[in-house]
Amino acid sequence: MRSVCQVVQNVYDVDPRVRRKAEALVAAGYAVDVLALRADGGQKNYCLNGVNVCTLALSKKRGSIARYLFEYAVFFLWTFIRVPVQMMRRRYSVIDVNSLPDFLIFAPILARWMGAKLVLDLHEITPEFYMSKYGIAENSWTIRLLTYLEKISVRFADHVITINEPIENLLASRGLDRSKSTILMNAVDEARLAAGSNSSSVLAPRDPEKFVMMYHGTLTKIYGLDIAIEAFALAHTEMPGAELWILGSGPEKDALAQLAKARGLSVKVRLVGQVPATEIPGWLGQCDTGILPIRRDVFLDFAFPNKLPEFIIAGKPVIVARLKAIRHYFGEDALAYFEPNDPADLARAMLRIYHDPESRARLTVAARSEYEPIRWAVMKQRYLTVVADLEKLRVTTGEPSAPGVKA
Repeated sequence: MRSVCQVVQNVYDVDPRVRRKAEALVAAGYAVDVLALRADGGQKNYCLNGVNVCTLALSKKRGSIARYLFEYAVFFLWTFIRVPVQMMRRRYSVIDVNSLPDFLIFAPILARWMGAKLVLDLHEITPEFYMSKYGIAENSWTIRLLTYLEKISVRFADHVITINEPIENLLASRGLDRSKSTILMNAVDEARLAAGSNSSSVLAPRDPEKFVMMYHGTLTKIYGLDIAIEAFALAHTEMPGAELWILGSGPEKDALAQLAKARGLSVKVRLVGQVPATEIPGWLGQCDTGILPIRRDVFLDFAFPNKLPEFIIAGKPVIVARLKAIRHYFGEDALAYFEPNDPADLARAMLRIYHDPESRARLTVAARSEYEPIRWAVMKQRYLTVVADLEKLRVTTGEPSAPGVKA
């Protein structure tokens, strides 16, 4: 059986992008191994939906750059040793390395000598990520170093995957060879979402008197939930029955609760907490519109959140910050845009959506139509084609087999 290895410095179960790829490979007849981080209290080795997962107990306690570097180094060393060991019994044709960090692509270098082709899936654009997270200047030595590491990592990989066209354009300006690049969007597995919708729900029946605006995801400053609460404070008196539901956990949860209380919105702003992924479809069915108030900066302007297609597939209009990557794929008639970082403009968008049901219907239809070319069924086939083409290249170039393994 053809074998592929996925490498990701994250907990596999909660990484939807890697899970979608791995399970698509299994469905296509591949044997798939994943090297990942171990969840708290998780198993060292386990099988999930046909995917064999091997984990490293390495806590994610990031905050400083030094901590990032420590975690990167430990996981890199483990991958460097583990991949060739597994290659001795599982002759991988392709090893798919998922960033961050970009230089993790060098960890399976011995497996490449043994015959595997290497894919680098750039989940993030690393220099911009660090500029955003730590406020580092673009011309600093740190960013120059990260840009250099990105450049040599992209050059070393046999194939590169990016998450949207604006990011591919940016990487091309820094030396990416487009002939070995493929765009694989953050699309949602509609079958999984439908299965969740059909499962039994613990939620109470939908209240027809309420108009629910909902966010679901991590509660960090970059996602602009404070902007959403400020906007709701400006608009709520003109929206009888409107509520803002915030699902998820994160470092900003207490600050958001305090802000809602300070604005007199403790009843109307509902901080639900963490919700199991299997229950998200049920919550989507409870809301009237999605809201993604992401801040804009040098990194987030390229963001294309997983939550956007979830709202679209669920048939919900979406209020979203006018960011470069999102605007590239969806026109003004498909999403209810507002200017990023602007509570007043977000409040105006909320009022438009609330008071115009015909507009809500038009937005959902247009968004679904514009999402069609980038839906998961298209992305899945694109990814399988990348793997198949690399397998063919491996055969035609006469790559060596793993020692002790018959070709």
